[in-house]
Amino acid sequence: MKTNCSFSQVDENGFYGNYGGAYVPEILYKTVEDLRRAYLPIIESEDFKGEFRLLLRDYVGRPSPLYFARRMSERYGCQLYLKREDLNHTGAHKINNSLGQILIARRMGKRRIIAETGAGQHGVATATACALMDMPCTVYMGATDVARQRPNVERMKMLGAEVRPVESGNMTLKDATNEAIRDWCCHPADTFYIIGSTVGPHPYPDLVARLQSVISEEIKWQLEEKVGRCYPDYLIACVGGGSNAAGTIFHYLDDERVSIVLAEAGGLGVDTGRTAASLQIGSDGILHGSRIRLMQTEDGQIVEPYSISAGLDYPGTGPIHCNLYESGRARVLAVNDDEALAAAFELTRTEGIIPALESAHALGVLPKMRFGKDDVVVLTVSGRGDKDMETYLKAIK
Repeated sequence: MKTNCSFSQVDENGFYGNYGGAYVPEILYKTVEDLRRAYLPIIESEDFKGEFRLLLRDYVGRPSPLYFARRMSERYGCQLYLKREDLNHTGAHKINNSLGQILIARRMGKRRIIAETGAGQHGVATATACALMDMPCTVYMGATDVARQRPNVERMKMLGAEVRPVESGNMTLKDATNEAIRDWCCHPADTFYIIGSTVGPHPYPDLVARLQSVISEEIKWQLEEKVGRCYPDYLIACVGGGSNAAGTIFHYLDDERVSIVLAEAGGLGVDTGRTAASLQIGSDGILHGSRIRLMQTEDGQIVEPYSISAGLDYPGTGPIHCNLYESGRARVLAVNDDEALAAAFELTRTEGIIPALESAHALGVLPKMRFGKDDVVVLTVSGRGDKDMETYLKAIK
């Protein structure tokens, strides 16, 4: 069994415990290896940090607020703070990562950007970054998600991106990722693949987590200001591939005072076969370049996931979170479609905030928990609900 000296560190081979690595076709080996050698020197350079921080402040609108949800706190008997990533430019946490990766791409001399997207937020964020940096952008998106996330599709097109619907498989995030990787294999020299979550071959999980760690970096000083200490008792986030969760917990992974709770998509129920709760029902396998917990048959064929949320509709979870689950560092709860919808309406009508369906899964954890009245709970609202209005309106009817 592989071990790490801490949860927050990846080893030299790209593993978090038993999960991770870089399983890539030979044609991509040099491209991935070049990125592995380049990413840390770039993101640790003063030049990169200065440009990135300036963009986060003046373009994205960071820091995102840490909002005390008074009525929700009363309802759940705790001190509940919402990390408002929904207030970022483009409406989600995804812009943090897309801007960071496009700055890396420029420094590596790449001239073309590709991306995959499920709910469309990563696609919009990448299209936005490409428009800002005057770089061509191609976004792969499953045809199912194109239909159910039409507003984001139109936003990407307006920003100048080419959106390529993917008709294979379940026509969702997994299939979009497959097509993006095929494109990358055909154009390895000039193309930079901006992966939107903590999935894929090393160094992507670590790279995305580091770029998203601005979330937990802000939580530390914001909590110090609000409650007089820099750590919460609980951190809660939704997890599909895992980028907003990784950003939320990054600076607290080795802090045993903090309980980590992750919400994965239960779909119609973990035992129904119509679910995306890969951590709880999956087994170890390799998908999209890394070893993860994966929904698969006994002979290794992918079991198609299901969730009402396009952004959580993925048959696996990034290696960081697989390691946290296996080790017991994180508690993982499945939140079903109906529970997520109920949580979304509760936040909307209690605090006047319409969350993305992905974020609603994190909110759906609250009724499953038992808090003390003095417990400080930080829950990340990873995105806003504009893109999901059609689903919400159907639920009202």
